[in-house]
Amino acid sequence: MKFFLDTGSVDEIRKAAETGILDGVTTNPSLVAQTGNRDFNGLIREIAEIVNGPVSAEVTATDTEGMVRQAMELREIHQHVVVKIPLLREGIAAVSRVAPQGVKVNVTLCFSATQALLAAKAGAAYISPFVGRLDDISHVGMDLIREIRSIYDNYGFTTEILTASVRHPIHVLEAALAGSDVATMPYKVFEALFKHPLTDIGNEKFLADWKKLHG
Repeated sequence: MKFFLDTGSVDEIRKAAETGILDGVTTNPSLVAQTGNRDFNGLIREIAEIVNGPVSAEVTATDTEGMVRQAMELREIHQHVVVKIPLLREGIAAVSRVAPQGVKVNVTLCFSATQALLAAKAGAAYISPFVGRLDDISHVGMDLIREIRSIYDNYGFTTEILTASVRHPIHVLEAALAGSDVATMPYKVFEALFKHPLTDIGNEKFLADWKKLHG
């Protein structure tokens, strides 16, 4: 499974990239706004150079023509840019128009398996089901990942499942078990994946024993 960071922070991306296991980055208008960086194109270009992998940048238009126009502009920022388009009727129409032109699209704000089916038929490179937001309203978000996996496997769709709205390491684990192609997560969740109290205790004991041996 690929690991993406869901952030607009260059510092977080650099730290995650240092591990050698970061595969890509997803952003959205809210995350970019949090950085205070008004040079959107420059920020996306810098992120793409750091991660050397897919970087999702989202359109802000709500009509099909506007989404198509912005998608063609965003793709010019960097070769690694993936255009995020929301799962609206207008958005699916836009995906159907830009995907055949070689634009890689991440269809975002997916909350049902039928929506994911529409995105795959339109030619999306990625589908982003938001599991955490479904959990928030008493649905089992990970059930959606399993449903999409089954549908895509049934019909041989190449659209990659990108599990989004990840809140904690258990979401990452469950996404991997369900066959998700990608999990995108906040930096704090990425860091939490490395942690286990028994690892820390064991490492401290090994170091303490080494000191005794070579005291």
